[in-house]
Amino acid sequence: MLSVRAPKGSAAPWPSLTVRSARWHQSVLLLGFEEWTDRNTAETARGILLEVTLTESDVPEDPDEFYEHQVVGLVVRNLEGVEIGTVTGLVQGAAQDLLQVKAADGRPTLVPFVQALVPEVDVAGGFVVVADRPGLVSPFPDDGPEGSAEQG
Repeated sequence: MLSVRAPKGSAAPWPSLTVRSARWHQSVLLLGFEEWTDRNTAETARGILLEVTLTESDVPEDPDEFYEHQVVGLVVRNLEGVEIGTVTGLVQGAAQDLLQVKAADGRPTLVPFVQALVPEVDVAGGFVVVADRPGLVSPFPDDGPEGSAEQG
């Protein structure tokens, strides 16, 4: 059951919706609801905001699984404990998930969310550890004073 918050001016008549079906399509979650019997009804819901309240029983049982809201905002540290960025999102992938990270220098990066590259996630402590290497979160070292070899 999801709570519905309708935008101003919307005539959406549902205080809540019951999920009938769910499936992923190209990294987008598609939901079907019991209250919507046809496409025209679904069109009247354009712009609504769906909210879910999680309880203790909704937390993943596997300690290596996380919801996006649990990791967004966590500090990213390298293996030495140096802060190198912040988690800004989680991309659901077919083979593996990816952490979206804003590097310390402002660049957006993607880190495969696998044990070898992300050996520690401490939600309570507010950080994740990334086994960083040049080009992953940290930039590649410059080749020269202007980032390229001298020309002669």
